[in-house]
Amino acid sequence: MAVDVDVFTDVSRALAGARCVLFDFDGPICRLFPEDRSKPIADELRREIDAFGASHVLGAAERTHKDPHVVLGAVHRAQRAGAPGLRELLRVLEERVTAGELAAAELVAAHHEWHTPYADALIRKLARRGATLAVVTNNSPLAAAAHLDRRGLLPYFTTVQGRRADDPGLMKPHPDVLFRALRVLGLGPGDAVMIGDTPTDVEAAARAGVEFVGYGRNERKVRALCQAEAPTVITSYGPLIEGEWGPGA
Repeated sequence: MAVDVDVFTDVSRALAGARCVLFDFDGPICRLFPEDRSKPIADELRREIDAFGASHVLGAAERTHKDPHVVLGAVHRAQRAGAPGLRELLRVLEERVTAGELAAAELVAAHHEWHTPYADALIRKLARRGATLAVVTNNSPLAAAAHLDRRGLLPYFTTVQGRRADDPGLMKPHPDVLFRALRVLGLGPGDAVMIGDTPTDVEAAARAGVEFVGYGRNERKVRALCQAEAPTVITSYGPLIEGEWGPGA
């Protein structure tokens, strides 16, 4: 995959001018569930739903999808639509998802090959230049913070904002998590740049009024970001680390 050098120049300028940078977690910082390791968690949720007698709330795609967030979201939508008795089930499902993400975050932190290349260096470079950093993720904030702490990166982040246990309907593409981070930082959307790797990140940033940089580690990711009309897509942080951004770089 080749990305025009002018793209990296544009991204460098955007990051150099940003007062804060909002990182999605899974993808831009690490591969939280490499090799489809999220599917056992999604399967566990489906077993809980079956045991509860609520399998009817899952559509065809949700019965096989590897992403536990998709399953969790289906139950939440049914509960919001008035399906009775699902509040306790949602609590149990949220606990299962969080436990799975915490375990994955610890495992991935111990395996360098699942760290996003150059992410550590980019985080440190941004902090050295005076940018305020935050995480905005659909994963549990506990999992993201534990992972960053294990890698020695947590002190660089002012806040880690993630999925709300009480309302999974506010996961991206809803912009709630971005607005929460900006409120903590005391900054506005025009002060921020977000780095994300999915179409839902593109939409959340657009809805929040935050400038967006797409990170696509492979052709499939790049294609999805481009189809979602991400304004800028890069395939590696390497040139951002190696390039000069002017004074303070």
